[in-house]
Amino acid sequence: MAARSAAIFPPSYHEVVMVSLSNHSKRILQASDKNETPKVAMHICRMEKELTLRFLAEPTDINFGGKVHGGAVMKWIDQAGYACAVNWCGGYAVTVYVGGIQFLKPIHIGNLVEIRSRIIHTGSSSMHISVDVFSKKPELDEYIHNTHCVIIFVALDESGNPRNVPDFIPSNESEKKSEQYAIRLMELRKDIQVEMDARRS
Repeated sequence: MAARSAAIFPPSYHEVVMVSLSNHSKRILQASDKNETPKVAMHICRMEKELTLRFLAEPTDINFGGKVHGGAVMKWIDQAGYACAVNWCGGYAVTVYVGGIQFLKPIHIGNLVEIRSRIIHTGSSSMHISVDVFSKKPELDEYIHNTHCVIIFVALDESGNPRNVPDFIPSNESEKKSEQYAIRLMELRKDIQVEMDARRS
C-alpha cells in the first residue's frame, strides 16, 4: 500500500479523513481563506484497486443504544464503494446491489473509523466492490472489524446508459480468491431472486 495523505473536508463531511491510494495517485488539496468554508479539490489517477477512508465517528451518528447507527454505517459503505467505483471506471456510477452485509461488532462514538473498499470483480459495465469497516479508539493501535459487505456498481455514460469498464485482472492468490467469492455471491443472488419472484407471483 502507498503512503497515506490527509485531506480537510467541509464541516458537512467528517473532519478527519485520510485517503489511501497508490504511489501513482495525484492529489491536489486546496483550502480557501480561513473566513470561508474550507474547500477541497482532489484529482486521483484512475485504475486504483483499493481506496481507504478514515474519519471520526461523531455524536450525530448515535443510535438509541449509544452506539453508531446502522444507517450511518451503510451510508459510509456506499460512499466508500462509490469513490472506489468511479475511480476505477473514470466516470459516474450507480449502486445496483448491496449484498451479504454483516454487522459484526458495534462502532462507538469518538472511535476512529477506517473503511477499506476494493475492486474484486468486474463485468462488462459492473464493478463488484468489497467494503470492510474497522474502528478503534484513536489512542490505540489495533482495529476491530465491524462490518463487511459487497456492493455492485454500474458505470453510466452521459445519457444514463451502462458503459464498459476496465477489466479487473487478479494479480495474486488473494485477489483470485476474492474474485471467486464475488462470483459465488452472484450465483447465490440468482437463486434468491428466483425465490423472491416466485413469492410475488
